[in-house]
Amino acid sequence: MDRRNLLPIGQFSQASGLSVTALRHYDACGVLVPTFVDPVSGYRYFQRDQVRTAQSIRALRQLDIPVEEVRRLLSGDEAELVAAVREHLRAAERRLDVQRSVVHSLLSRLTEGAEMTHRVTVRPGVAERILVRAASVDNAGLEAFLRGSYREMYEVAGRGPLTFAGPAFVRFHGVCDDENETLVEACLPFWTKGAQPTDLPEGMTVRELPESTLACTEVEGAAAGFPQILGAYDTVANWIAEHGFAFAGPVRMIYRRWTGIPDDPNTRMEIAWPIDEPTDSP
Repeated sequence: MDRRNLLPIGQFSQASGLSVTALRHYDACGVLVPTFVDPVSGYRYFQRDQVRTAQSIRALRQLDIPVEEVRRLLSGDEAELVAAVREHLRAAERRLDVQRSVVHSLLSRLTEGAEMTHRVTVRPGVAERILVRAASVDNAGLEAFLRGSYREMYEVAGRGPLTFAGPAFVRFHGVCDDENETLVEACLPFWTKGAQPTDLPEGMTVRELPESTLACTEVEGAAAGFPQILGAYDTVANWIAEHGFAFAGPVRMIYRRWTGIPDDPNTRMEIAWPIDEPTDSP
């Protein structure tokens, strides 16, 4: 074989900026396969025009793009690769915005105390009959799920027509963020003595919520957007724990005034957590 157009793995490593160990790994994964492998020594050789490909692999991996995704992107056309890199940049910018907000929120809580911005009150929660649409989602899918669910529920309510008995709310059965998905219920309360819903679409149900006691705080404007609103959840949870109450059900996010934009100055949300009376038992 004419090896004049080939680079041994050591030289190729220097040219590409990928270590010899990384090159062997990408060979095993099928991401960057050497042109020739010496059958006696097992030494790998790469074509000179593979240097650019190797440099692209290095950059994509520096962006934390998984190896399998790198292989898929490199097997496609350049336009797809460009689009993927631009989307990755937008996602990274969104993560940075979230991280910046979390840092500012944490610093504020550490230096000023959560009670400076969130006041917790206790109020009764009335028994309610509600339309419910549920799904397991993470934060990335939350907005689309809620918009679609409420659009469908308001269509059902309009056929009744149902009489609304209070603001719409969401029940979270666990942590819903960028790393975790949980069961989320979009809820729409309606009057029990008026018209009742019929011909519910698949996945929509009617449920009865009993009376309860709720520990609550309200947020407005930018504080109602993600991730700033997490500070309100934390404040209520801390208050419940510090005052000896028991957590008695999924936390609710209630739309007290909704403009359609989470951080709109006119948006007002209430975080309400069902609680039980304090107990002396361990």
